[in-house]
Amino acid sequence: MWQLTKNKTWEHLFETFSWVRDMRGVPQDVRFHAEGDVEIHTRMVIEELSALKEFPNLDKQAQEILWASALMHDIEKRSTTVLEQDGSITSGGHAKKGERTVRQILYREIATPFFIREAVAKLVRYHGLPLWIFEKENPEKALFQASMEVNLQWLALLAKADVLGRTCADKEDLLYKVELFREFCIEKECWDKPKAFPSDLAKFEYFNKESRSADYEPYQDKENFFEVIVLSALPGTGKDTYISKCLNGIPVISLDDIRREMKVSPTDKENNGRVIQLAKEQARVFLRKKQPFIWNATNITRQNRQQLIDLFVTYGATVKLIYLEVPYSKLVVQNRNREHAVPANVLEKMIEKLEIPQPDEAHQVIYETG
Repeated sequence: MWQLTKNKTWEHLFETFSWVRDMRGVPQDVRFHAEGDVEIHTRMVIEELSALKEFPNLDKQAQEILWASALMHDIEKRSTTVLEQDGSITSGGHAKKGERTVRQILYREIATPFFIREAVAKLVRYHGLPLWIFEKENPEKALFQASMEVNLQWLALLAKADVLGRTCADKEDLLYKVELFREFCIEKECWDKPKAFPSDLAKFEYFNKESRSADYEPYQDKENFFEVIVLSALPGTGKDTYISKCLNGIPVISLDDIRREMKVSPTDKENNGRVIQLAKEQARVFLRKKQPFIWNATNITRQNRQQLIDLFVTYGATVKLIYLEVPYSKLVVQNRNREHAVPANVLEKMIEKLEIPQPDEAHQVIYETG
């Protein structure tokens, strides 16, 4: 069973993790957190989580995941907290930045299985959602997207502990919001599972087209069906090996191969634009013929993947997005031993920039992690 640490005393946590020490002295707005700084709040949240009547009913691994999430949920208030001109204290974006930090810690520093790491990271990312979901432009879509990324039952427990672990005048109102969130999840049939869609196409169009109902089943042109496979992985993960073992026989467009033919460095931003345009022209040849192919590149940000997927879908393709990952220690070794190794500092920056593909990005998203 995975554990962030066996010793859960605050003294041990404070001595062991610099990011725990960073919580001390980070101020919070007294209107919402009269209990004190981020360290005090975090300790209270952990205590309240363990005291919830639902907590002992969880299996031991789920308890460890939630405990780690509670410890790390405000990890980036240290970098986002601002004293505003009116005297208020804000920490906008701390959950989103916290997700990235948690992912890097649990990838680089504390060896964590992929799905456990992502569960913790996503609980950190969405820990405020139960309180603010009805302020979203489209609460239903926000709920369905979250349901595909995080266990909403666990999220509600974390949010409840987050409320109980503070001193504020509106605590009862906030707890009521958590209860409304639970009822919303039950009503929309995603309390104990991700939202179910009629098909992969229905899911993709719901998240990527305006005014789509979650229950709408779009027409699928089976006669002209063809699939484009988009790979997403850090350098050194083994994309070429994966293709030869699992996808052999499908034409491949490889950005690395095009760069080498053109003698362009991966860090040459100006000429890499030409590489991408040439690759897209090759893709259009396949797309016009409705011929399946593989797009082999790192594609580590959602924006890069979205531009490609939009292009492929325009031609009627169904897109399968495959994310590949190996443990950090193995990644470093494999990259170092490659014929065309990426400089270590560049690889580290790419790890920091990495955005894990999410289920709403393509018709099908597959995680191949080892």
